[in-house]
Amino acid sequence: MSEQLRRTRIIATLGPATDAPGMLKKVLAEGVDVVRLNFSHGVADDHRARAAAARAAAAELGREVAVLGDLQGPKIRVERFADGAVHLEVGARFTLDCRADAPPGDASRVGVGYLDLWRDVKPGDLLLLDDGLIALDVVEVVVELVHCRVRIGGRLSDRKGINRQGGGLTVAALSDKDRHDIQLAAELQVEFLAVSFVKCAADVEQARRLLREAGGDAAIVAKIERTEAIAALGEIIDASDVVMVARGDLGVEIGDAELPGLQKKIIRETLERSRVVITATQMMQSMVESPIPTRAEVLDVANAVIDGTDAVMLSQETASGRHPDTAVAAMRRVCLGAERQFEPKIDFGPGAHALDRTDQAIALASMFLADRIGVRAIVALTESGATARWLSRHRSSVPIYALSRNAAARRRMLLFRDVHPIEFDPHDVGPMQAAREAIQHLYHLAHLVEDDRVILTTGDHTGQLGGTNTLKLLRVGADGMAEGLGDL
Repeated sequence: MSEQLRRTRIIATLGPATDAPGMLKKVLAEGVDVVRLNFSHGVADDHRARAAAARAAAAELGREVAVLGDLQGPKIRVERFADGAVHLEVGARFTLDCRADAPPGDASRVGVGYLDLWRDVKPGDLLLLDDGLIALDVVEVVVELVHCRVRIGGRLSDRKGINRQGGGLTVAALSDKDRHDIQLAAELQVEFLAVSFVKCAADVEQARRLLREAGGDAAIVAKIERTEAIAALGEIIDASDVVMVARGDLGVEIGDAELPGLQKKIIRETLERSRVVITATQMMQSMVESPIPTRAEVLDVANAVIDGTDAVMLSQETASGRHPDTAVAAMRRVCLGAERQFEPKIDFGPGAHALDRTDQAIALASMFLADRIGVRAIVALTESGATARWLSRHRSSVPIYALSRNAAARRRMLLFRDVHPIEFDPHDVGPMQAAREAIQHLYHLAHLVEDDRVILTTGDHTGQLGGTNTLKLLRVGADGMAEGLGDL
């Protein structure tokens, strides 16, 4: 009981670096809860092999891991150059060629993958390439050609991304490749599916419909990385299960100065609307090469944790970096350190929380009691994980043990902050006996000790979806036997 439980979840992207023998088991052992398959890179067989390897490595470690499939989305990119990378000089003219048969590029022009780009831009627009490392001023637009002047020069290589500062590109949310990858996500039975470059709720709903038609039941993650998404933020959050602050393209489109405040706004609004939130992109980018993070990176991760994010994500650091396991270990330490400084403040005032369901009301009542009387833990007997999610929306200093016999639900709960899913099957006994067995199970796992006070949530019928309607105050007795509380 003395070891600090980490509350914030860690997501790690798989790639060539984690394919090294033994590395996948190392990163899981260091604290990864969810592995990410980046469908922007690799082929279907790569993703099949990595998903299977992650699940096998977790099983060898005696634990579970969730899988997140991340769609590439309609990333607008330059095409290939004839002789490799080129160097663009400040003040030089450079043309983006929107013809389907554009020749391989050189230092004066290059083809683009989005053939309607010339329809979406006008003179005076600023185009940012390679995450803003290259900047082009649009000076003239003619049919299928966008003539630019280089504002910020540098090295430009094949397939680098293009953003328009301020957004406004009309490209659809799902490409043909994304539709194929949704089929792959359903085949792999991923727990989460991330939709890139979401602009509105309809983009999220379309992805969910296609996934369900393909036979998948993953939770949908909306990636906020377009300027247009900010104006529709509320509807996007409501349509999603999870929201990701995807800071790479978002920072390019809105500008670096606006990004910190906007990150806090997205985290706050996502939690207020009872959804799960991930903070991602370049959190420990220096660890692609370095074995230690910079102080700025430490503060970046810590601030996201203190702001209440459910999860933090590593991308290139684990996919292709030199120290994947070390990067995860560093992130884990920073999360734990930030959590020791975290001071939860729950607003129990009228109107502060939507109470449309009984399990939502039970969750809020549990947090009110935990805040007022002090308990060691909250124990949720849950079939689907819904009660655990409602509990985790109220940031607290009390760990939540979510006991479920449903393996898919346990894996989805691995993304919920403060929640520790544990396999438990009460064998269809009544709720009173199930409660006793649950407390005894946690006692034998050393999560509880004698005289601990706990709050337990359950339903009249164990194993029933959405059936949580009861809250109990219990004390752990000798040998882990649950006892009712007398005096508080």
